Amino acid sequence: MHRFLRVIAVAVPLILALTAAGCAEGATEARPTVSVPETSPPAPVPLTPDVAEQAFRTYVTDEDVARAAGDERLALTWTSDGQSQLTAAEFRKAAYDGDPVRRFVYGKPKLYVPKLKDAAYPQWFVVSVDRSVVGKRKSEHRTLMAFVLRGPSDHWKLTLATLMQKKAKEPKVAIDDDGYAEALSTDDTSLLIRPRDVGGIQATIAAEGGGSVAAKVMKSSDVTTGFYKDDKRAKKKAKKKDLTYRAVYTATPFPYFGLRTESGGGLIVYSLFRNTSLVAEDPDTPKPEIPDNAEHLLDGTVEGNEVDTTATLHFAAYDPPKAKKGKSQSKAHMIADDGAVTKAATPPLKKP
Repeated sequence: MHRFLRVIAVAVPLILALTAAGCAEGATEARPTVSVPETSPPAPVPLTPDVAEQAFRTYVTDEDVARAAGDERLALTWTSDGQSQLTAAEFRKAAYDGDPVRRFVYGKPKLYVPKLKDAAYPQWFVVSVDRSVVGKRKSEHRTLMAFVLRGPSDHWKLTLATLMQKKAKEPKVAIDDDGYAEALSTDDTSLLIRPRDVGGIQATIAAEGGGSVAAKVMKSSDVTTGFYKDDKRAKKKAKKKDLTYRAVYTATPFPYFGLRTESGGGLIVYSLFRNTSLVAEDPDTPKPEIPDNAEHLLDGTVEGNEVDTTATLHFAAYDPPKAKKGKSQSKAHMIADDGAVTKAATPPLKKP
């Protein structure tokens, strides 16, 4: 009996010790606190003519690297807004046609850099420069390009590029002694048309023609009344095939830019969408054909009875100052345009 008690007396402390060790192994160990250093956002860099020139040069180099490699994803990192849509469509068309993507050569740029508040974003500037297509003779074209920086941690991107019309004269942008241009407010009332309304005036004339009230403040051109005439012809052509053609011009969510000119007017750079539909409303009518300018965006079949397209269009217009009382008032006029179909669809028939 005494021997049994001695065994128990020895075993109990051992069991307790082993149990404590087991509990300790299963317990969660306290981990040392890891301190993560706080990173401050990049400090805003004031926009100056030198900063703008460096941004432009960087873009030209990086754009050519992407285009030379046929790298669409890389090319898109240097663009935004409507220019991204046009760049993606251009790469897709080149792949569809089996051609290399265009590469460009740039001349000496004129930089129009507005004086902005140091911490104000987005920052932006406009460049006027001669641009040629590599390997294509007589392709030099005066080009207006707008760049945007949306925040200090972002990089500069091309948001819009448009080509000066052959007979158009580029308005002289007013530059002060420090090399800065004057940015126009969206509702500047010293101009014939408020900068934010220029695109709407053009779209109205394109939809209604020379008889539109809007035509009283903007001259006729290939991209105003010319659009109206083109759409009218397209409607007649479609009607002969028992098709219905529609065209609608709308504003975009993309930024637009206004700069004061030496004449007191404004250089306005902006975008529009042109949406078209070709519909076979009669079930017995053959399906509409895919337009040539949208073939690369579709798979070659029309699922339903309709073909829809959206073109992204980039423009520049001269907006004159309001004439003084008793003086004749000149009209606004278009000076640059470019664009292409960037989206196409053949929606299936709607179920009754």
